[in-house]
Amino acid sequence: MLNIDQALAAIETHVPSGRIETVPLGESLGRVLAESVTSSIDSPPFDKALMDGFAVRAADVADGQATLRLIDEVTAGQVASKPIASGEAIQIMTGAPIPEGADAVVRIEDTRIQTGPDNSQTVVIDTRPATVGQDLVRQGTSMRQGDTVLPVGRRLRPQELGLLAELGHPNVAVRQAITVGVLATGDELVTIDQVPGPGQIRNSNEAMLAAQVRACGAVARELGIARDTPEDLAEKIGEGLRCDVLLLSGGVSAGRLDLVPGQLAAAGVSEIFHRVRIKPGKPVWFGATEGCLVFGLPGNPVSSMVCFELFVRTALRKISGILPAQPTPFAARLSTDFEFRGDRPTYFPSQCGSDGEGPHVTPISWHGSSDLRSTTDANAMIFFPAGDRSYKSGEWVDVFGWTGGS
Repeated sequence: MLNIDQALAAIETHVPSGRIETVPLGESLGRVLAESVTSSIDSPPFDKALMDGFAVRAADVADGQATLRLIDEVTAGQVASKPIASGEAIQIMTGAPIPEGADAVVRIEDTRIQTGPDNSQTVVIDTRPATVGQDLVRQGTSMRQGDTVLPVGRRLRPQELGLLAELGHPNVAVRQAITVGVLATGDELVTIDQVPGPGQIRNSNEAMLAAQVRACGAVARELGIARDTPEDLAEKIGEGLRCDVLLLSGGVSAGRLDLVPGQLAAAGVSEIFHRVRIKPGKPVWFGATEGCLVFGLPGNPVSSMVCFELFVRTALRKISGILPAQPTPFAARLSTDFEFRGDRPTYFPSQCGSDGEGPHVTPISWHGSSDLRSTTDANAMIFFPAGDRSYKSGEWVDVFGWTGGS
């Protein structure tokens, strides 16, 4: 039986990096960059006004009081027709380029315009002393030509798409979209729209795992229920092996009807490991064919969920080129005393939050691997090493956030 680190290492060893493809920018949301992006421009490309007002020389408004000759107006998309000399001002709109000679902007609320008998105009300023750089942003403040602005392995959100558009990238090189088949197994399962009969339960694992897949940015293909017969398992497994990754829930323990490992072998899937020293999730199975990675997850829902968070998510991140692929814990303070008892390392569902002293975490009232209800009160899991121990409130522990946790 492998320990957790050995299992994670085995997954990274056997999981290939995903293929690279180029897609239109509008189709790249949620995908992962396959190459870094370098800025071809300065942004902003010129010194520009941060608000409507008047471009001035700061020295002319050194005491906050001034009357300056108004010589021009410039709006966004235009440039001033003349430079500013001492004693002059140009009316300017938000986003417009700062005229040559100006080094500050006075907001329009602190000014008024006067018109003389000859129709000449002056701007009267009554405000605080102006400073160089006031209410303007310098060229290249956001990024400069040659800067690496998006690293390889970045998952693309709306703001990344906006930046790529600013940089003139109509097409983007990304990792392949990963298709993950989700197959629940067991004679006891019925579909979620059915009323369970004696000894039956609804197929909750398929909905949960498919949601976890989508939260990781992959495409979930729900394959339904495979009954505990070699024939039905063989048919459904064959369908699932057409995906990049196949997740099976149930049928991997040591019972008489735990037929999944044998049927995977018959389908040509090579076993890499079976069983990990972990709680919950000890029976987890991992293998591969030339074109598909296969995880046999325990049927108990919390076991299945935890094994996804640790092992499946590692595989999906590795395929996507996201580093680090393995889950990374963060430290948080226990908000209560806690008595832990267990002979296996345990990932305990918990609620994590933050206050003025940093992150804190509370183990929830959890009744074991079949208790899915309690996990709705959790957004993370505490890692407790094997062994009986009393933990004190305020003690630091390692915490792993869940996919889609809040």
